[in-house]
Amino acid sequence: MASLNVGNLGEYLREQRRQAQLSLRQLADAAGVSNPYLSQIERGLRKPSADILQQLAKALRISAETLYVQAGILDERDRDEVETRAAILADPSINERQKQVLLQIYESFRKENALETEPAAADAGDDAMPRTATN
Repeated sequence: MASLNVGNLGEYLREQRRQAQLSLRQLADAAGVSNPYLSQIERGLRKPSADILQQLAKALRISAETLYVQAGILDERDRDEVETRAAILADPSINERQKQVLLQIYESFRKENALETEPAAADAGDDAMPRTATN
């Protein structure tokens, strides 16, 4: 797990709050946290838990994964996967069986693409290694 990048998280939260046209007190109330605690988060003095980030995201009407990435809890690539899965599961136009099949296909493509990139990365690593003559 990556270390928390609290300063950037606080700046990002403040910007999101301003875009939502919420006061500090309004966001604190909506998220169920104290006004001073939210102020400390925004100033980079506190490290909020994943649960608090989720409450803040809900109050701001943004994805929790976005805040997790900002906080360094979640890698950007992980967020893309989580959001894709969430979109599939939230789609009301397909039934549960179809959702599960689609998720299985999605996962098989991810695994297949990961296997294709591993040998290329290994080959690039081999090229970077100095070669020595052996007798």
